[in-house]
Amino acid sequence: MPNAVSNSLYLSEYQKAQQNQRNTGELDKDAFLRLLVAQLQNQDPLNPMEDTEFISQMAQFTSLEQMTNMNKSLEKFIEQQQQNHFVSHSELIGKKVEWEIERRNEDGSVQRAIKDGIVTSVKFKNGAVELLVDDEITISTKEVQSVSLPNKEE
Repeated sequence: MPNAVSNSLYLSEYQKAQQNQRNTGELDKDAFLRLLVAQLQNQDPLNPMEDTEFISQMAQFTSLEQMTNMNKSLEKFIEQQQQNHFVSHSELIGKKVEWEIERRNEDGSVQRAIKDGIVTSVKFKNGAVELLVDDEITISTKEVQSVSLPNKEE
C-alpha cells in the first residue's frame, strides 16, 4: 500500500487509510520494523532475546524489503514494455493493412473476404492494441494479415 500520508493532506483520510491497512491484516516493511523495535525495547532484561532469533528476524526484514523493491522494479519494467509495445505499433500509421472478415450467409455457410485500408490511428484498449483504419473501422492487430506501403493513387 502506498504511503497514505503522501496521498492526502486530510487527517481523516489518513486515519481511514491506516484503518483499512489494519483491516487487511497486511504488514508493510515499516510495520515489521516497528514491531521488531518494540520487541527489543520491551524484552525482559534478565532474559534477553537470543542472537539467533534477532538475526532471523533481521533476515526476514531484509527479505521483505528486497521483495518490495523487486516488485516495484517489475512494475516499472512492465509499464516500460507496454509503452514500447505502443510505440512500435504507432509505426503502422499511414501504412496499408489487410485483414480477413467472415460473413455468415443465410444458408449457414461462411464467406471470407479480404479487406484493406490505411491505418489512421493506434490506441490501447484493455491492454490490447487496436488500429483505426480509414477513420471508421477498428481492428485488432491480431487480425492483420499484411502491412505494406500505400499505393500512390490512394
